Formats: sequence, structure tokens, C-alpha cells
Amino acid sequence: MLRCIPFLLFDGRCAEAMTFYHQCLGGELILTKLGDTPMKAQFPREKHDRIINANLKSKAIEFSATDWMASPEYEPIQGNAYALFVIGGSYDELKTVFNKLSQGAEKDRFQELHDMPFGTYGQFYDKYGVHWIFKGDKKA
Repeated sequence: MLRCIPFLLFDGRCAEAMTFYHQCLGGELILTKLGDTPMKAQFPREKHDRIINANLKSKAIEFSATDWMASPEYEPIQGNAYALFVIGGSYDELKTVFNKLSQGAEKDRFQELHDMPFGTYGQFYDKYGVHWIFKGDKKA
């Protein structure tokens, strides 16, 4: 059975970002450094501490990430055409995760959780440039 999960690219901060997300969301985090794989021979030694694959998984959420490996041929550009969509749960549950993940978030595009006709909604770009969108039950 095929599945699709979000995959994020970081420029040297993958371990830091995924550890932060793990602290906020819980679950199991697996980090694999490039230097711990047979691929290390294809890259300069200064990239061996970069994360070649990270996976964060719990019952309710899963996503993966990596550090950018293609520099200097290609430079990473943090895009604004994707987001991680956190759906469901009570307002209190959503608010707890929202508050944790929004630590250090950009304030110019920040939308606090608020009631909409379809439930509670809010969004922000976190301190790593990742866009998070939240939708859940209305505040009781």
C-alpha cells in the first residue's frame, strides 16, 4: 500500500529542528547521519555529521526530513508552497501543540488559533521556516 508523508529539507539544522518537533509532538524520532551510511564515501568529510534521513512517527503524525547535500551545485531555498497540516482534537489539545511549535515563530505571518465556521484555525512559520496550519474543534 502506498502512502504519502511530508518530507522537509533543512540546510544543516535537520537534527536540531527534528529534535524540537519531537519535544513538541512526542512519538519516536530516528536520526541517521550521512557518516553512518555507505554513502559517506560520495561526500566530503565536512558533510558526514549532516542528517541523511530523519523520521518522526507517532500514532497520529509522521514526517521525514534531511539536510541539504547538493551544495554548492544547488543552493537550498526555503519554500512557501508547502505546509504541515495538524488536524483534529480538542481545542486544548491543539492549543498545547500550537504553543510549543510556535516558540520563536515569525510574527509577520502569525495567526493565533481562532474560531472559524469550520472550527478552530491558526497558522505560522516556525523558527526553521516551516509552515504549520492547524484546524480542530472550536473552543468550548
